[in-house]
Amino acid sequence: MTIASLLEPISGQPGPVRLSRSLDWMQGRTLYGGASALVAFTMAKRAFPDLPPLRSAQIGFVAPVGEEVELTAKIIRQGRNVTQVRSEIHSDKGVALTAFWLFAEGREPNGQQPAPSPENWPGLPQENPRAMEGKGPTFIQNNFELRYGQTKGEDHGATIRRWARLTEKHELDPVSKLVLMGDVMPPGAMRVMRRPGPISSINWSFNILDPDSESKDGWYLAENASQHLNHGYSSERLRMYDVEGSQVLDGLQSVAVFG
Repeated sequence: MTIASLLEPISGQPGPVRLSRSLDWMQGRTLYGGASALVAFTMAKRAFPDLPPLRSAQIGFVAPVGEEVELTAKIIRQGRNVTQVRSEIHSDKGVALTAFWLFAEGREPNGQQPAPSPENWPGLPQENPRAMEGKGPTFIQNNFELRYGQTKGEDHGATIRRWARLTEKHELDPVSKLVLMGDVMPPGAMRVMRRPGPISSINWSFNILDPDSESKDGWYLAENASQHLNHGYSSERLRMYDVEGSQVLDGLQSVAVFG
């Protein structure tokens, strides 16, 4: 199933929507986080088509997102350069996802500070073996190709890094692709959990560093690292890089760790 099929029912008008082609994007009993965030982002973009580029987002994963949903979008504030939009996904039990988007026009820079390149550069995707073949959630198997982004078998602490790209040919704009792919890696906390158990993303905030990113052949290096794990929760740092080693997304996520 194409990502376009999932997004097709979203008109930009508030009200009920049936995501009839969502099955291939499910993660357990909910839509995969990146896909549900993209649904909310697409609602905002189609409701207000003249928005400037996305710069930042705050997303709360409140409850499972299923096939039957209701979508809303509202401009909270619109200034000369910055527009702030809230969009939400509702289920029959209330809010399932709430998102706050910050769109802003570019300005003449008053200084520059490039984000650092990733440590221990793994080499290009084609130089690394495939990962997760026949393993992992269905949405991974159906929609993504993954390759190792760190040496297989070595201890990398609480960090998971993989090259990832969508397997389908699509017409997603660069920012929509980053929203969809930015949450593709499992939390780094899985590397240091003492025993198997379920995990659940609670929220996700991120900054888009390059809204025009077009990484070669669609590949991005996605990295999740647990910065602190205790009391059943992990604070995760999420980053994405293009094939040139330039960081394009910088994020933070809170993850509930059960078991």
